[in-house]
Amino acid sequence: MTKNLYIMRHGQTIFNERGKMQGWSDAPLTDKGIAQAKIAGKYFKDNDIHFDAAYSSSSERATDTLELVTDMPYERRKGLREMYFGLFEGENKDLNPLNSRYELFYDAFVQYGGEDMVDVQKRVTKELIDIMNNDNDNVLVVSHYVSILAFTNQWYDSVKVLKSGFTNCSIIKFSFDDDKFKLDEIINHDYSDLDK
Repeated sequence: MTKNLYIMRHGQTIFNERGKMQGWSDAPLTDKGIAQAKIAGKYFKDNDIHFDAAYSSSSERATDTLELVTDMPYERRKGLREMYFGLFEGENKDLNPLNSRYELFYDAFVQYGGEDMVDVQKRVTKELIDIMNNDNDNVLVVSHYVSILAFTNQWYDSVKVLKSGFTNCSIIKFSFDDDKFKLDEIINHDYSDLDK
């Protein structure tokens, strides 16, 4: 039987606003991040989308986002955390060893004590397959930028996801059947009113 996974990026944080790299380090949501989460919650309500279960990364920015989207109980999972950037944690994004936001990280941070992209992909995929094999048909997950893109890249071209406008609180809907995921829809919200 086909199930649905809605995987969503957390709302904007102070580190996002200041251009800092935040993998396992954490920062609180900004006022804009809180508003983004509320917009995502309204999207689900307006489209009559209900969830059987909800899961979040163990990072506070993800759990705070989830709590703004829905008041249903949820489970925190460490396997949904962001990529660990090693010595680059909390540093300015200008120091990123990569030249383009469309360039996947792969092993760029391993030499600095960080994670390998393939390991992140395996970790997140294992977690999501485990979640989807529970007795739930419609699932909400709140995770992180690189973790979501690493996971997505094995089922779809993640560069196309980025070029679609994937940002804080964007949602990717996957269908799930027989331990395989298929990208059905990329849902980006209009935040233009938040920048005024």
